[in-house]
Amino acid sequence: MDTTAIPDAGVAKLIEAALQDPECVKLCEQSPGVADDFVAYYANTGFDDLVNRAPIDLLGAVMSQRALAQSRPDGEPAVRIFTPTVANDGWSCEHTVVELVLDDCPFIVDSVSSALNEIGRTLILVIHPIVETPRGCESWVHIEIDRESSADVIRGLEKMIRSVLADVRSAVEDWPQMRDRALEISAELVTSPPVGIAEEDVAEAKELLTWLADNHFTFLGYREYVLEDNPDGSDVLVSLPSTGLGILRGDTPTRKSFAHMSPQVQAKAREPRLLVLTKANRRSTVHRPAYLDYVGVKSFDAAGRVVGERRFVGLLSATTYADSATEIPVIRQTIAKAIELSQYPPGSHHARDLLHFCETYPRDELFQVSPEQLIGLGRQVLAIGERRQTRVFVRNDDYGRFASILVYLPRDRYTTDVRKAITQILEQTYDADQIDYVARVSESVLARLHFVVRMPGGRAVPEISIEDLSEQIQHAVRTWDDEFADALHHEFGEERATDLLHEYGSEFPEGYKEDVAPRAAVADLVRLDELREPGDSSVRLHEELGASEDEHNFTLCRLGEPVELFELLPIFASLGAHVIEERPYELPRSDGETAWIYNVGLRLPARSEAVSRADQADRFCEAFLAAWHGQAEVDELNALVAATGISWREVAWIRAWLQYARQLGTPFSYLYSRNVILANGSIAELLVALFRARFDPDLSDEERVPLVAELESRIEAAIDDVASLDADRILRQLHAIVKATLRTNAFQVDESGALRPALAMKMSPGDIPGVPAPVPAYEIWVSSPRVSGVHLRFGAVARGGLRWSDRPEDMRTEILGLVKAQMVKNAVIIPVGAKGGFVVKNPRDPSDRALWMEDGIACYREFITALLQLTDNRIAGDVVPPARTVRLDGDDPYLVVAADKGTASFSDIANAIAIEQGFWLGDAFASGGSHGYDHKAMGITARGAWESVKRHFREDDVDTQTDPITVVGIGDMSGDVFGNGMLLSESLRLVAAFDHRHIFLDPDPDPAVSFAERQRLANLDRSSWADYDAALISPGGGVYPRTLKTVPISDQVRTRLGLPPSVNALTPSELVQAALLAPVDLLWNGGIGTYVKAASESNADVGDKANDAVRVNGRDLRCRVVGEGGNLGLTQAGRIEAARNGVQLNTDAIDNSAGVDCSDHEVNIKILLDAVVSDGDLTVKQRNDLLGEMTNDVAAHVLEDNYRQNQVLGYARAQSADLLPVHERLIHALEERGLLDRQLEALPADHKIEELIAAKQGLSSPELCVLLSYVKIALTTDLSTSGLADEEWFGSVMRGYFPPQLVERFGPWLDKHPLRSQIISTLVANDMVDSGGITFVHRAIEETGASAVEVARAYTVAREVFDLRSIWREISALDGSVSTAAQSALHLEVRRLLDRATRWVLALRGGTVDVGGEIQRFGATVERLAGSANRWLVGSERNRFTEKSEYFVSLGAPRELAQEVATALDRFSLLDIDDIARRYNEEPEAVAELYFAVSEHYGIDGLLSQISALPRSDRWANLARAAMRSDLYSVLAGLTSKVLRSTSADDVAESRIAAWEERNWEGQQRARATLSEIDASGHYDLATLSVALRVLRTLVQQGSGSGHPDDDKSTAKPAAEKAEKP
Repeated sequence: MDTTAIPDAGVAKLIEAALQDPECVKLCEQSPGVADDFVAYYANTGFDDLVNRAPIDLLGAVMSQRALAQSRPDGEPAVRIFTPTVANDGWSCEHTVVELVLDDCPFIVDSVSSALNEIGRTLILVIHPIVETPRGCESWVHIEIDRESSADVIRGLEKMIRSVLADVRSAVEDWPQMRDRALEISAELVTSPPVGIAEEDVAEAKELLTWLADNHFTFLGYREYVLEDNPDGSDVLVSLPSTGLGILRGDTPTRKSFAHMSPQVQAKAREPRLLVLTKANRRSTVHRPAYLDYVGVKSFDAAGRVVGERRFVGLLSATTYADSATEIPVIRQTIAKAIELSQYPPGSHHARDLLHFCETYPRDELFQVSPEQLIGLGRQVLAIGERRQTRVFVRNDDYGRFASILVYLPRDRYTTDVRKAITQILEQTYDADQIDYVARVSESVLARLHFVVRMPGGRAVPEISIEDLSEQIQHAVRTWDDEFADALHHEFGEERATDLLHEYGSEFPEGYKEDVAPRAAVADLVRLDELREPGDSSVRLHEELGASEDEHNFTLCRLGEPVELFELLPIFASLGAHVIEERPYELPRSDGETAWIYNVGLRLPARSEAVSRADQADRFCEAFLAAWHGQAEVDELNALVAATGISWREVAWIRAWLQYARQLGTPFSYLYSRNVILANGSIAELLVALFRARFDPDLSDEERVPLVAELESRIEAAIDDVASLDADRILRQLHAIVKATLRTNAFQVDESGALRPALAMKMSPGDIPGVPAPVPAYEIWVSSPRVSGVHLRFGAVARGGLRWSDRPEDMRTEILGLVKAQMVKNAVIIPVGAKGGFVVKNPRDPSDRALWMEDGIACYREFITALLQLTDNRIAGDVVPPARTVRLDGDDPYLVVAADKGTASFSDIANAIAIEQGFWLGDAFASGGSHGYDHKAMGITARGAWESVKRHFREDDVDTQTDPITVVGIGDMSGDVFGNGMLLSESLRLVAAFDHRHIFLDPDPDPAVSFAERQRLANLDRSSWADYDAALISPGGGVYPRTLKTVPISDQVRTRLGLPPSVNALTPSELVQAALLAPVDLLWNGGIGTYVKAASESNADVGDKANDAVRVNGRDLRCRVVGEGGNLGLTQAGRIEAARNGVQLNTDAIDNSAGVDCSDHEVNIKILLDAVVSDGDLTVKQRNDLLGEMTNDVAAHVLEDNYRQNQVLGYARAQSADLLPVHERLIHALEERGLLDRQLEALPADHKIEELIAAKQGLSSPELCVLLSYVKIALTTDLSTSGLADEEWFGSVMRGYFPPQLVERFGPWLDKHPLRSQIISTLVANDMVDSGGITFVHRAIEETGASAVEVARAYTVAREVFDLRSIWREISALDGSVSTAAQSALHLEVRRLLDRATRWVLALRGGTVDVGGEIQRFGATVERLAGSANRWLVGSERNRFTEKSEYFVSLGAPRELAQEVATALDRFSLLDIDDIARRYNEEPEAVAELYFAVSEHYGIDGLLSQISALPRSDRWANLARAAMRSDLYSVLAGLTSKVLRSTSADDVAESRIAAWEERNWEGQQRARATLSEIDASGHYDLATLSVALRVLRTLVQQGSGSGHPDDDKSTAKPAAEKAEKP
């Protein structure tokens, strides 16, 4: 290799650096000399070509070429084409490499490069070092071309290159011989001149050959031919063997007949002309790819006849084209003769012009043209002079192979487009396949184009009309502006046309003029002139003349910023249009604005026969503009516009149905379903027509009903005819969605008459087959190009937050999971559960938070607006439906929303929209706004959840406010629930916490210090755990980003988290898991995500991919208590699993219900106050001030609800095992009503319940939470429709719901509250369940057959008569001073009184009792006697009272309360006592004394205890117990009445009983014997107790002629009779 070559400085540095690369150094050491070759190899290569290449790749190319050279056979070229890779070659290149090694010679690189270029290959890099080797000088060639992987193509390339190299080798090797042969022929012409050829022609031929040999010609081939006669008389040209040289060296003899040639060509072959000078039909493969120059020297016999030819082919050198034509043999003769023929005087102006013409005439033409042709053409060109004309001159090749056309045209008219137009004309005229051209533009006013038109396949040049050709070319050269001005004047007249020409005339770009006919340009100009503001656009779809049926031209005119094709292509594609071509044009206007015209050639899908082209064009343009302006989504469904009679808005309906179906969980993808619709366009049209028929407000009912029926029938028939089962299912689901739609805003318009931008549809999802459970009562689906949203509601009055979802594919699944929790959470408030969510379809980069938030707010506004557009309004107390809205449901004016994930600060936005639209709820529409209750500031959600935490710990005798509590938390101090929760006790020891950013570890915190630091963080505007003062963290702790690969684990952290001794480091995910599983007191969830599941669940079941890596199983939790301040922190199955393994927890619906409770209070208070404001009795400012003043009262109301729910759950847990059979029946009852899906709520199946019963276990706390909520939901539903709220006594319930100051000031408005009925029903239901227990109502209904509302009335009477709320308050006041077990015992004893009193009222006072009247009737007696009940107890009953009261005292209850509770069941008897006293006009005290004496005398108390001990194994056993107890009390009342009426009031009770017994001695004896026998057996079951009860009932009947326990004055109905009521 030439190691003396010196690379430039940049390349030298690259090579130097590469040689220092360790891998290169190693290779250089293994291959001596390669380092020197490395330098020389790249010496002549550019720096830019090498700078981005790896050192090993640079060296690899050198070593690869060396290896190829070493393997090359002597004298043969080595060719290798491959794409190097590290795996196969040890180095790599992005491109395909062509490596050549061959003996050095001229023309190698340019020949191979030209060949590659000719076949369209891109040459990326060429390296060509010359290498000195022992066998001579070698050319090493390294060429990189565009990447090629096809082996067949690579083989073809190699074959081509070898062929080119063979030609090069042949030409170079034979060049001296060819040159010598030219000189020999030249000398021969002198020594043996041909006969019949003019001497001057021979001399000129000799000079030409000598001139060519003097380096003016690159000799490439030579061969000799003889002209022979065929037997048929035709001429045959035969090649002579062994005469071929260069590329013609092949010795294969050939015979070429002239028979197929024209007589003219045959004559040329025999023409006695010495030289043949022309162009060959093939391009050169050597040096450059020009057509070969053909120089033939004819041979003549003695008679002067042509007998052969000596033919040279090659390429004229560059000097041929630079030298003066008068110095080149043959040409100079032609010019001289032409000047002579011109007869111009020598030296004259014309002679000089003619000579200049000849000098500038195409040089190749001069070799071929005759003097006569040259002077004829010259005179015509000179005649044009400097005039602006267009002239065409045509010369056909003497051999008919090509035509030479000269076109002179005004220089300023010469453009590429004009040249292309002329080329096209020539192609069409000659039917040619190849046209070469050369342009000459000088200082002359005329430009010259020289075209060479070559005929394909040896076809002769046809005869053409030169006049027609000239006319066509002149027309092509004529300016478009001329045509445009004429068309404009014709369209608008002179004055307007002049104005438009002034504004636009000179501004149309040349490309536009080339593409658009002037008359079509006038149409574009009209549209442009209509545009006024930047951004305005106008479009038209039209047909070009002669276009096929499916081809159209689309024109977009636009003012302002340009449009890129990539912006238009998706829109066209979505419309089913295939873009054939696109041509943009820019037009500056005289007013400084820029206009744009875009012409797009389109191919549209076939349209249905019912659609005209004009309709198709109009709808296509409307759809395009809608998509362009963002009003329509861009996807292939838009193709329906072009193919059917469906508009883009109707396509949006179908798209919304498909997207909704996808959200419902259809197994078919949107893409697949879309294709089904596109394939069934006629059915799509029918579905659209049905939707329009159902909801078009312009149709009358008389028109609507038959039209809908007809369309339904046609759709069913059409779907029946669909062959594909999948398509059938998809189409039927869409049909069901249309039929399930209840109302839509699709036909609503705004003030300007425009349709709504977002489509909203309210549906009854229960009417759609296959909707996932739980099925909402209603839902609204919102769809627009920028947002999709869903709002699920489980009733007419419902509320819940709206979430900014990040799950576009399954948003409804996410919202359904949330609304399920919301549904049970809302059991404590007036509205039932609702939840909504929306996704931003095209969000911008979240890293730019401002833009990202801007998108979210805009979509939220659109979603909220659409929801309100479907909602009825209240005006002056009347329900007013939305305008232009067909309602297929009833009135629906209640829509309340709230903040949720991603929308925490959006309430003011929602309220502003509600106020702007005049919605009756005003800023009560979205709670938590500027003039509402700030949940974070109040800490209300955390405080509510803390009630659960306190209850759980209280059950373990731990005081959360004073005892140290170790905590692991999910969240950070900037969060509402987490931050506020961790400030609710100063004794908390937060040992670990995490959010999505950091992990916080403080293994041994100082409670006071850490509390203060948490307080500081909470007070910051925004904070993270990274802001925690590291100096305050205990040893071994720290704050670690979750982006770390690993986190070191200190001894202190290892101990605190209960990790094995071997653990020294964990990944962040592993550390989060360790924190979740730490052995701490409390796991506090204040974050977002699901972190605990059941072992039986997969992460996919959970549906929270973000936390799959950290999620743990409930059975593995080691904390004592879980507090769920956040939603969905645990799956329900995970909760149950944790509870079964000893963790104390509820559900998120219970724990964090305070937030929704607070919001509901806010909404209902605002509804009331807004009515006051509307009446003029309060200003808005006063209203807002009052809202603030009531904050603490509202919080107290809310927290009381949380407290009571935890209390009833605590009592339920205490009885869980005993009541499991009842719980099972309750579950069945809820299932039968369709209110509860046991599997969905993770409640145990019957066989699992049987297993629990056998194991003496009950439902877990999370299961009880679910049951509690559904019981409240069911009861509220029953009461809401019962008319309970209209009863006089229950009106007072409203006063307990609202804050005292509001009630005092605005009491008269309470009864006007629109939600009065719902509020009362909800409060009554919650109070009944919280006080009576989860099964209270169910058991009452089961045992008495009463309805829910009848139980509610009886409950209320019992509660008020016995003043039970006072007792409950006293029991609750013992929090912290006695154990929860003691409180449970007290409460459950009181609950027994409630149970029996409620059933007594139902049995003896009837279901439709006057609640107020009954309270007044019994209340006074009970109040007077209740405190004295224990003084009438004697004997065993006295002992029982004493034992029970002492038991309660031993549990820690105050003695007074213990005694009060111990007599609870005795107080129940005061109802019978009062009833007897009233019936017989006796003093209640006297009746009471006798009543309790009779009870003791006959052992009634003992029998009642035995009845209570009977099993509750099934419903019938329970009913038997209840009936027996009721009968026993009835018997006791009857006995008391008998004794009372038949004995003297002056006697003491015992004497009166003895006197009565004496009169009924025989019966008494029999009864005594039977009862004694039962007692002696010691066995009490249903049979023995039934006998005992019959015996006692017989005693009551003794002495009564009617056999009735009382005489005919009795007004009470026996319990048994009551129980039989249907």
